[in-house]
Amino acid sequence: MSTAAATAVPGILSAEFVQETLALTRRLFIQLQRRPSTLVAGVVQPLIWLVLFGALFQNVPQGLFGESTNYGQFLCAGIIVFTAFSGALNAGLPVMFDREFGFLNRLLVAPLASRFSIVLASALFITTLSLIQVGAIASLGVLLGTGLPNLAGIGVVLATVLILVFGVTALSLGLTFALPGHIELLAVIFVINLPLLFASTALVPLSFMPRWLQWIASLNPLSLAIEPIRYVYLHPDWRLSDVVMVAPWGSLSLGAALLILLAVALGMSLLIQPLLRRRLA
Repeated sequence: MSTAAATAVPGILSAEFVQETLALTRRLFIQLQRRPSTLVAGVVQPLIWLVLFGALFQNVPQGLFGESTNYGQFLCAGIIVFTAFSGALNAGLPVMFDREFGFLNRLLVAPLASRFSIVLASALFITTLSLIQVGAIASLGVLLGTGLPNLAGIGVVLATVLILVFGVTALSLGLTFALPGHIELLAVIFVINLPLLFASTALVPLSFMPRWLQWIASLNPLSLAIEPIRYVYLHPDWRLSDVVMVAPWGSLSLGAALLILLAVALGMSLLIQPLLRRRLA
């Protein structure tokens, strides 16, 4: 079979799949264009957190938060990760509303090359929004004196955010098809969101926490994303073998943190595959 013929066959590697994925993604951006308050709120809220929390702790003694010269520098990594996490956790809401309003049923009976394009479109949309938010937070951070990592460090920041968004988006989409409606999905989001924030190293280092919370925070995926980003912000000459977190169970290097985070993201993705196949069949 020729290459042209192969790409014409409907399926996940076909030109039709790419076209319908882009069309569904464009539909989400059109919805965003009609309701820009969603994007504005998603960008402004983390900036407010960064300004207010940074001002709240600006007079703490230097060195109290590790090697950071000010609390804003310490906080920036936590705000970046938590914002990306919150956005990805909401990834299932557009699909849930499509499901409740009947649009998803119309898609399921349409001659799509692959129904996976519905899931991929949501993932692309959320990833783009997360990168916009990260760019806004990093830009404000520069104005507040947090600085920027070097070029390789920026690559680590982007890679960490993308891995986290990939895994949490998979979790959100799985919840979308497992739960009966958007009320239940919002309830789960509210229950997960803030506890994971406060049980991570986003706001304070591990040394500030009681022993039992240190165990939870060191195993929290948010901490596994925060610590590599925080480290590359503070160390221009970083290496993958450098220790970024000293947990109760042992030391964790930058490379190991990223590998564990990637394994968690892939695990979430594989976990929801049977559910997605069943619901999109």
